[in-house]
Amino acid sequence: AEKHAGVSCVTASMDDIQFEEAARVGQIIAIRTKVNRAFKTSMEVGIKVTVQDVLTNAEKIVSVAYATYVAKPVGAEKVELKPVQLLSTEDHLEHSLAIERRRIRLGYVQAFQKLMQESNKEGDFYTCEEKDALSTEHTHVQSTELVLPPHANHHGNTFGGQIMAWMQTVASISASRLCHSHPILKSVNMFKFWGPSFVGDRLVFNAIVNNTFHN
Repeated sequence: AEKHAGVSCVTASMDDIQFEEAARVGQIIAIRTKVNRAFKTSMEVGIKVTVQDVLTNAEKIVSVAYATYVAKPVGAEKVELKPVQLLSTEDHLEHSLAIERRRIRLGYVQAFQKLMQESNKEGDFYTCEEKDALSTEHTHVQSTELVLPPHANHHGNTFGGQIMAWMQTVASISASRLCHSHPILKSVNMFKFWGPSFVGDRLVFNAIVNNTFHN
């Protein structure tokens, strides 16, 4: 993102992430990224993660994700990004799809905000008592993390990936309290970073199992 913008950039959001394959100790992970499309002050960056077995050389896709980066203003002026140069058929395809993903992304945020507003209203909630049901409070986990220099990027902001890793750890502990085994992360809904955190900050993470499904 910064290579394209020519200025410092920050992570604004990360789209839904699906994990298709597990990466294990001793395997080689390759991460490839490119800017798919630049908008006025933000851009979509495609991220493809693959894993390769060192013995068989078999390569499998772990995940394909899309992140939105915003160019940091220089002084009081916003940075207007230059268009992406399209060199291949794949570049043209991703460039076209990026505008559709952006439309879905903006709609997702609005729908989520509306859902949160509805859930905060007082009212009666339907409850279904199932046999051997476990209280959600039993799955509640809270963790406090101190942001240290290794957790921050060259701007002094906490890595978005580090925050996601801390969240995943707390969520895994919460899930394990329900299933009494080692849960595997399958997918993550859209991440949106509302503001930065810095070295020296203490971040508090809370996780709880909201519901269970059969698939």
